[in-house]
Amino acid sequence: MRENAMSDTIVPGRWARFRDSYLLYSFKRDLVAQLSLVLFAMLIFAAVFAPWLAPANPYDLAQIDIMASELPPFWIDGADPQYLMGTDAQGRDLLSTILYGLRVSLIIGFGAVLMQAVIGVSFGLMAGYLGGRVDAFLMRLADIQLSFSTLMVAIIVGALVKAIFGGATFSEYAVPLLVLIIGLAEWPQYARTVRASVLAERSKEYVDAARVMGLKSRRIMFRHILPNTLSPIFVISTVQVANAIISEAALSFLGLGMPETHPSLGSLIKSGFDYIQSGSWWITLIPGAVLVILVLVINLLGDWLRDVLNPRLYKG
Repeated sequence: MRENAMSDTIVPGRWARFRDSYLLYSFKRDLVAQLSLVLFAMLIFAAVFAPWLAPANPYDLAQIDIMASELPPFWIDGADPQYLMGTDAQGRDLLSTILYGLRVSLIIGFGAVLMQAVIGVSFGLMAGYLGGRVDAFLMRLADIQLSFSTLMVAIIVGALVKAIFGGATFSEYAVPLLVLIIGLAEWPQYARTVRASVLAERSKEYVDAARVMGLKSRRIMFRHILPNTLSPIFVISTVQVANAIISEAALSFLGLGMPETHPSLGSLIKSGFDYIQSGSWWITLIPGAVLVILVLVINLLGDWLRDVLNPRLYKG
């Protein structure tokens, strides 16, 4: 009788568990999160399919007409219907450069956060689980890193790379170098967060049981403790993506980021900054508005995710 009852028990699938989860329930009731996700998905779609959506290729010199520079957007007198958002000082179609620039900014943002997570999570796991001198050394290293602002570290490393390898080399490998610079500047955020979670997890019974079974420390850290620390990692990752995109824009604006020939949102803002007083405000303000919307929706999604994954904030 008991065997029949057990055999008749239906284990819900992953989709059924997700459909009945508090995560989806909260998302359906949060209009701000829904709008943010829709806008973020649209921006991701535009960035991924930029080569097909963009009217022109900003990297193709044959499609650039210097005589068509600084044309206004379509709603202003004197506009050319061929250029919906106008053109920049080099005669490039601004809509196309924004789409390609959005792609570059997102690649740098997600790449830098991936690097931060790999370094920070590894250091945080070792510091929290092993403790002792390993913990002291890694946390002092993180404290030294945190004593400098992210932008300062990025400026120093970026300037050194340019001085050692030259401006031409930096421009050629700007994307991976910016991923490296921003990734190295922000890993302590992950390390401190993961360490705090590991300190709370390592004294629990499942960790003691794994030790008794003779499992190695590395297996215990990555196979047993790490899955229970993913919630804060997901939350901090959303914030860090926005911070990485802002850091790239700031570095590009200061001349230590993407060159104007390879547009990102930051380099587009910089390229049009000198033309604001001459009346060509759209070269800076339109990419700036896209950057603000991108960072805003990521932060709003991060705030919603933090509230959902933090059980202390659950109001029932």
